[in-house]
Amino acid sequence: MGHEYKDYSKESCPSVKNILLLDSEGKRVAVKYFSDDWPTHSAKLAFEKSVFAKTLKTNARSEVEITMFDGYVVVYKFVHDLHFFVTAGDDENELILASVLQGFCDAVGLLLSPFSRNDVEKRTALENLDLILLCIDEIVDGGIILETDANTIAGKVAANAVDGAVPFSEQTITQALATAREHLARSLLK
Repeated sequence: MGHEYKDYSKESCPSVKNILLLDSEGKRVAVKYFSDDWPTHSAKLAFEKSVFAKTLKTNARSEVEITMFDGYVVVYKFVHDLHFFVTAGDDENELILASVLQGFCDAVGLLLSPFSRNDVEKRTALENLDLILLCIDEIVDGGIILETDANTIAGKVAANAVDGAVPFSEQTITQALATAREHLARSLLK
């Protein structure tokens, strides 16, 4: 009785084309593209401007909205003066995309709430852009959806931000020796 191993390629996993965070005027706050559908910088800006204009008149403040735009599924939500968007191919599941978007919005809210009195605002987002970009990296890698739970995403980002350590593979020899010495000293002191 042999087992068949299926080839689970990138095409079989839920994926996104981009994640956009724009301000209330449609200008970039944080964006990341995972597809060559928009090959040039000007094509990306044109897409962002178009999707912003199409969704501007909607009331996506209380819950995630879904629309079809230029052959893509776009899910979006507005929080204060920030507009969150997730774009995917028209064959992707809207509920999965909505959970990606909600996870992104909530994780950003959790991470930036200590810096903001109320809802997350553009100014706070720009001051903590590194945390937002880390959020995107924790949610999606190469277009493949990795995580949608806001608490998990925020926890991983906060751990990276607090740790502040350079990944071992990117350390110089001196940094690597210092890190090893530190770990050895800690283990001996326990």
